[in-house]
Amino acid sequence: MNYNFALVPLVPLPLVFVLAGVALVLTIIALAARRRGALLRALAMALLLASLLNPQFLREQRERVPGVVALVIDETASQSIGNRRAETEEARKHIEAQLKQLPDIDVRTIRVGDTVNDETDGTELFRGLAEGLGDVPPEQVAGAIFITDGQVHDIPADLAGLGLRAPLHALVTGRNNEIDRRIALLTAPRFGLVGHRQTFTFRIDDLGVPSGARVNVRVKVDGELVNRLSVRAGDVAQAEIEIVHAGDHIVEIEVDPLQGEVTSANNQVAVTVKGIRENLRVLLVSGEPHAGERTWRNLLKADAAVDLIHFTILRPPDKAIDATPFRELSLIAFPVRELFQEKINDFDLIIFDRYERRGILPLIYFENIARYVRNGGALLIASGPEDAGFDSLYQTPLAPILPAEPAGSLLERPFRATVSDDGKRHPVTRGLAGSASDPPKWSRWFRMLEAEKRSGRSLLQGPEKRPLLILDRPEEGRVALFLSDQVWLWARGYEGGGPHVDLLRRLAHWLMKEPDLEEEALRAVRTGRDLVVTRQTLAETTPPANITSPTGNRTTLDLKNEQPGLYRGRSSVSEPGIYRIEQGDKTVLAHVGPLNPREFADGRSSTEPLAAIAEASGGSVRRFANASGFDLPRVVAQRSGANYSGPGWIAIKASEASILKGIDAIALFNGLAGLGLLIGALGFAWYREGR
Repeated sequence: MNYNFALVPLVPLPLVFVLAGVALVLTIIALAARRRGALLRALAMALLLASLLNPQFLREQRERVPGVVALVIDETASQSIGNRRAETEEARKHIEAQLKQLPDIDVRTIRVGDTVNDETDGTELFRGLAEGLGDVPPEQVAGAIFITDGQVHDIPADLAGLGLRAPLHALVTGRNNEIDRRIALLTAPRFGLVGHRQTFTFRIDDLGVPSGARVNVRVKVDGELVNRLSVRAGDVAQAEIEIVHAGDHIVEIEVDPLQGEVTSANNQVAVTVKGIRENLRVLLVSGEPHAGERTWRNLLKADAAVDLIHFTILRPPDKAIDATPFRELSLIAFPVRELFQEKINDFDLIIFDRYERRGILPLIYFENIARYVRNGGALLIASGPEDAGFDSLYQTPLAPILPAEPAGSLLERPFRATVSDDGKRHPVTRGLAGSASDPPKWSRWFRMLEAEKRSGRSLLQGPEKRPLLILDRPEEGRVALFLSDQVWLWARGYEGGGPHVDLLRRLAHWLMKEPDLEEEALRAVRTGRDLVVTRQTLAETTPPANITSPTGNRTTLDLKNEQPGLYRGRSSVSEPGIYRIEQGDKTVLAHVGPLNPREFADGRSSTEPLAAIAEASGGSVRRFANASGFDLPRVVAQRSGANYSGPGWIAIKASEASILKGIDAIALFNGLAGLGLLIGALGFAWYREGR
């Protein structure tokens, strides 16, 4: 019990002060006049004022509360190195058993795992300690015990920042004299122009051994080896890659492991570099003026990412009506040699719109176009009635790369284009507005070229499932064959029109290798704490994906069909670093967390990071695992002191915290005793004055 004294005034305290002042003045006057009984009067007034102050004697009833010990378990990725997990579990069992034998002690086990966002990085045990003890008064905390590899990244600068009035102890897993090799990425670009090279700066650190050894370095882009280097450990080095396409490039830089190192998880780094095209260069050649010519022109001109060169043949040489020389027929000279020989590889896409052989392009230039496509270029042919005759482009060296052979006839009757089964799964035609209904909610067309498909996939169909839009991949290039010239009816709004903008823009960008329009692709991105894996495929089913974590753990993820040809799955991630996702012949990498995660900045266990803060609190840092087993300390309770550890033992602070259960208050001027005292004092003063 605790005892105390308190004043509980019966009247406002200022009034008591006024009365005290009046009593003091009267007492001074009486003493100055040497009045009999002046002192007794003063005593009586003092007792009256004391009764107004209502002094009370307090007796507190308190109950001791148990002290709280925080047992903080490091479960971050670096604890999976070697036998650290098993060592941690053994130490946890031992410490919990020791603490349970101590009276008035509550054990609060706090488990701290990895953070996988970009705002926090590394092992944050002190954050976990603060959150775990947030509801415990500081005087009730008896101590904190960490079981960790010692690589903690949120250590406060001093005890004031720690906010702990009890000892901090750390039991460190791992062994002395560990070695490790890591690669640190110093600079890395996030963007790069297609066709240009980007430079990465890195350094290889050999920790625990002398620097200077020659190390083999491999540079990969999207899983393919693009460069090999030999770098001296400790030196700053550079690696270059070429941005070869638009979209994401996953760049990996990895090194040979160091013999005997504790982990190889930090022997590689990965970064995503987004390829950006300066502008897509498109050559559009219209064989003659026609109603649909402006549809292609307007679409391509409206795209800010496209540089368009458009030539329309107004009067072909075979329709001469006078003796005007051939070179003077054009308002602007058609630079055939420059476009189709000297600068053909500068174009991302060549479009022939209702073009037929009329002697303008010699056959050698068609051979150049075919070679351009096989080497990675793109060709789109929008066919018209002229392709049903002998002047069709199929009668040129382009024939081997075209996916269909004209049948020599036109189908001329009203029909609605429909999306084929492949088209429903292909990104170019999937989800086109109006395609979900039967028949589709778009206008009719009235003419198409009949052709026999030889290769590729038909995405749009005409009557009796005749191929209408065929996409193919001859060698490294891409070809699209549109077997009708009447898409302009959609653009003009005939019978309500149709989704011509979406269709033609997707088609053009697929030809120019837009990554988001690839029909066979495996993608992975981090969303919050999940890794979202997306599989785009034309197949009707897809197998599960295999995910390998940065520390080598393998899991299987089932992908659910969300749309035709689109499968997606989510997997929670808890480790920062590089995840490898594999499915069949597709492999993709996903990087989670910061570029150089502090969790693996040094894979060695160490007692040094926590030593200063632990010693300042009166605690200690020690290893407990050795070649012969475990040397775990006893845990005892100790009153306040400067040192809470010794050989073979660690101590927690015995808690003196208590909670107030009740208060007994005894008023000194309460009841008959107080009244009698006042009456007696006044009576005695009156008696003295009467004599």
